[in-house]
Amino acid sequence: MSYKEFHPPHIYKNETIYFISSRTINKDRFFEKNFEKDILWLVLRKAINKFKIGLFAWVLLDNHYHLLFKIQDGKNLLRFIHFINGKSSFLLNQAEMRRGRKIWCQYWDKCIRDEVDFWKHFNYIHHNPIKHSLVKNKNELENYKFCSYRNWLSKKSKEWLDSCFKFYPIIDFTLDDD
Repeated sequence: MSYKEFHPPHIYKNETIYFISSRTINKDRFFEKNFEKDILWLVLRKAINKFKIGLFAWVLLDNHYHLLFKIQDGKNLLRFIHFINGKSSFLLNQAEMRRGRKIWCQYWDKCIRDEVDFWKHFNYIHHNPIKHSLVKNKNELENYKFCSYRNWLSKKSKEWLDSCFKFYPIIDFTLDDD
């Protein structure tokens, strides 16, 4: 069995910060257009409220998303992800009149170990639109509306975000291209 066929068991812990990656079937670009990402963003916001999630960082891309969040009740992790993936699939299929089409593949979760681990994942999420050539650099990232980078820019500052990148360099956490 190759590592691509193996999916480790999910860990459900209370009061835990998770890094989540979820990708589409065959890495198909179901969310290439802004209106498609708008659907995913709408569903993500509903899920955050429904499951009382403390969202720290997020990015929505053409064929996957990443989230960094704290969950109070670990047993809701699976429900949270199923809500996002199920509802976004339903709404996207409805908008495109493609009833029953499967969109999402497996998701991967990781419990954040410490402060350094947190900030490296925080930076990885914010760098993802650059990594996948949706924007060219951090200046363009400021205008990418499907990422929490803009939110942090308005809450803190460009200098603060630059210091995060400086002190906690980006690590590619993926075994394969997203």
